Amino acid sequence: MRNKREIIEKIRLIADYQLGKDAGKALFPGNVDVVFSKRTGRIRHVYLRRKLLATLRPTDGMFSLTTEGAKRLLHGASSSRLWVKVSKNAAPFIAEGRSVFAKHVIAADPEIRPQEEVMVIGEGNQLLAVGKAILTGREMKAFKRGVAVRVRKGVAEK
Repeated sequence: MRNKREIIEKIRLIADYQLGKDAGKALFPGNVDVVFSKRTGRIRHVYLRRKLLATLRPTDGMFSLTTEGAKRLLHGASSSRLWVKVSKNAAPFIAEGRSVFAKHVIAADPEIRPQEEVMVIGEGNQLLAVGKAILTGREMKAFKRGVAVRVRKGVAEK
């Protein structure tokens, strides 16, 4: 049997590396449930009270956040990064799972790089969706055309 404390420490370190300082503690409290792959024995999913927070991708060893995980991160981490703020006109569509176009981005973390996991927030700093960045944070603000974030899951989606 694996040592739960070591496993939690490992997933927190990965989250800190990927999502910023203190992200691991905000995202994964001590009572999370970790599910391992039956085939490889590697960490696959992290749950809190039967709600999926994140999936560890086998391709690159990084987390894919769910909306539940992003909410915990948004409200719990001291230094929030990897966020994209969109206009209130686009917010309802993005919450339904539509992609974020550059013309709707009003602010973005300048550190964002393409293919990174991002949280899409509205003007009131409420979470709208999670997805993958297509452009850098600076490009998202500068460009007026094209997809900035490919949304994986919106908060209003079933």
